[in-house]
Amino acid sequence: MLIDDPLFYLLAIPAILIAGISKGGFGGGLGVVSVPLMALAIDPVVAAAIMLPILCSMDLMGLKAYWQRWNIEQIKIIVPAAMIGIALGTLTAQYLRASDVKLLVGLIAVGFALYHWLKPYLLPHIQAAQTSATKGRFWAMIAGFTSFIAHAGGPPISVYLLPLKLPRTEYQATSILFFTLVNYIKLIPYTSMGQFSTTNIMTSLVLLPLAFLGMKLGFILHHRVSDTLFYRVAYILLFITGSKLLWDGVAGFL
Repeated sequence: MLIDDPLFYLLAIPAILIAGISKGGFGGGLGVVSVPLMALAIDPVVAAAIMLPILCSMDLMGLKAYWQRWNIEQIKIIVPAAMIGIALGTLTAQYLRASDVKLLVGLIAVGFALYHWLKPYLLPHIQAAQTSATKGRFWAMIAGFTSFIAHAGGPPISVYLLPLKLPRTEYQATSILFFTLVNYIKLIPYTSMGQFSTTNIMTSLVLLPLAFLGMKLGFILHHRVSDTLFYRVAYILLFITGSKLLWDGVAGFL
């Protein structure tokens, strides 16, 4: 049995393509847009469950493409801290209503878009303050938590990794390895919480070819095309969808 809402697929198709392109190395951490977009049509918890097997498949493709190009010293700093964040997400998930999750995802989405637009003014301060191992563990823990809730770990881990000024390919490889480990660890609590229903798994399988297409496009664009236009469109989309989720989340909270 599949989700039969046409609106869901209208939103899921661009969401997964953008996530694949982003994971392929073009567009930074814009995979954060996937759950906000899908959550406009379905429960965000269900959207996250559908996305996780797709993300795990993307991660394997990413590992093959960027094999051993990562910064292993940074991985040693951020992965253990992310596991703490995943554990916190697991412990608190049962207390979050759908409106709470929409509010959280909306804040992350809007915050990441605003961060992108304002970073020319903020980046000098971030570079001076966010490069220590302690700061790395802090942001990785936040990334583990937000990744567990809504696969939105990209923004917080980027706040730590971007100021390191790693070469573009090394940055992408480090991010790929980090989220591969995080996503496969998340399979354990997601399974124990009963998130992988037949409907969710079948929907993931139907959408999976889009992930492979998006990844291949990302690999190509990583080497051949400027990020400018893609960033412009995707961040506007991210801000709009995040704003809608914020509105729904606040309405549900009130």
